[in-house]
Amino acid sequence: MRSMRAAVQMFSVGMMVLATGVASSQPYPNKPIRIVTTQVGGGGDVLARIIQPDLASGLDQPVVIDNRTSGIIPGSIVAKALPDGYTLLFSSGILWIGALMQEPPYDPVRDFSPITAITSSPNILVVQPSLGVTSVKELIALAKAKPGTLNFSSAGAGGSTHLAAEMFKTMTGVNIVRIFYKGAGAANSALLSGEVQLEFASPGGVVPLIKAGRLRALAVTSARRSKLYPDLPTIAEAGLPGYEWVTINGVLAPSAVPETITDKLHREIVRVINQPKIKNKLFSLGLETIGNSPKEFAAVIKSDTAKWAKVIKDAGLRTE
Repeated sequence: MRSMRAAVQMFSVGMMVLATGVASSQPYPNKPIRIVTTQVGGGGDVLARIIQPDLASGLDQPVVIDNRTSGIIPGSIVAKALPDGYTLLFSSGILWIGALMQEPPYDPVRDFSPITAITSSPNILVVQPSLGVTSVKELIALAKAKPGTLNFSSAGAGGSTHLAAEMFKTMTGVNIVRIFYKGAGAANSALLSGEVQLEFASPGGVVPLIKAGRLRALAVTSARRSKLYPDLPTIAEAGLPGYEWVTINGVLAPSAVPETITDKLHREIVRVINQPKIKNKLFSLGLETIGNSPKEFAAVIKSDTAKWAKVIKDAGLRTE
């Protein structure tokens, strides 16, 4: 009996090994793909859910979204995952820029294989109409005339609304005071009430307020005028040459994923985001599609890391 039981166990193990070998030899992908991203409703989650159905159809495999608390957790999970293309990360530039403000258990350049940047979005420099300024130059002049008296709202530390303002401070030398709030809604409300005077706001929550005349838009933070808001000048052309901040959302895999896999994922994701229905949906959310190559995306990450290292060091920023 005992020998028969042992034989059955050995046969079962052998079949498992054989099945694993057969599965691994099949063309990629041959099982569900997992997307690790931010909490439900976060930027990465919204993007993942827009792309998920068409990506699953194109790859002919289920695509499962794994929501995690924002911060270093999604990046930590993917950095440690097997480099087989079945665990992906949907993240924003805070993955590599935010790493400069803390000590995450991963290296944002070494530990990931960039696949493609999906979208970019500028912030909008908005002010309280009662402040009386109508241009970037007027705002800089007022801030220099009254150092330490103007406050800007920020949805937490290290996010786009914070870092865009810190670059503005570094490049102009003005002393404007940061006030942190729990979320974009609270930051926008503080600006509406006059508790703060300006914000480098994410577009989604402020565009309706701008159209209603409750906030005044001065400029966008991108290097070139945005297709989303073509009537708004850039901060660079409005008085601060060289200024640029955009939020980039992209897809990454663990490092050492085979190039054949990253190339296939790149092709499929770019195909999906360039479909008119997807492109229009993203545009309606204030997002312009990119779809660059893995090498181009890697170059963006390296360039951003070098540029923001100086800003963060000069401002003495740390995650709070």
